[in-house]
Amino acid sequence: MNALERVKPGLPQGARPDGEGRRRRAPVRLAVRAVLALILLVAVAGTGGFLYFAETVAALEAPRDPKADAIVVLTGGYQRIDRAIGLLKRGAGQRLLISGVNPATSGNQIRKLTQSSSSLFECCVDMGYEAVDTIGNANETARWISDHRFRRVLVVTNNYHMPRSLLELKVIDPRTEFVAYPVVNSDLKRGNWLRQPGVLKAMLSEYLKYSLAHIRAFAGARSWSGLRGDTAGLSGG
Repeated sequence: MNALERVKPGLPQGARPDGEGRRRRAPVRLAVRAVLALILLVAVAGTGGFLYFAETVAALEAPRDPKADAIVVLTGGYQRIDRAIGLLKRGAGQRLLISGVNPATSGNQIRKLTQSSSSLFECCVDMGYEAVDTIGNANETARWISDHRFRRVLVVTNNYHMPRSLLELKVIDPRTEFVAYPVVNSDLKRGNWLRQPGVLKAMLSEYLKYSLAHIRAFAGARSWSGLRGDTAGLSGG
């Protein structure tokens, strides 16, 4: 049989049968489908997580008769500071930390803006100038709590900022009991906030930061667990 007879009729020389081509393309199609399915799964999980986060934030309410050893307010607006100082005046806590104060802002300026007495600030208000973000707030607050040996602390911040604030505080200081006292700037109990671009953007941004904080906390816990395991193995040997 010569070379011409060995070429299959109907196929150009060098061409491969359709079945073989389909077999070669199958892994590519499977990979594309897997990637699309993963993207869809992440999108669904992210949307569900955001809606749960929004529902949790909307359900936050300030306790009617808050009592604690002390109060900490995370700066970001004078409304929060006003509320915290009001709690201090009512005896909800013995002492107040204003965490994350701008270095250019003095205690006297805050006192005047909140129309508080000099004696109240001198005896019971501490200014924290080191924190520049929520993690910094947590570190600054933990040191303050340790210095004064508080065990139960009211946390004053915006409602949408509260979940991440509590998470960061508990990661740094798991022994202290933190009680949420949310300041509500936007009524999230009504669904119309979804049509307000500013509120929606703030909520989405906070949800992303909260999710990253969870991942970081989980990774830190796993690392610490592994370190303890290694240490136990060395001591046991």
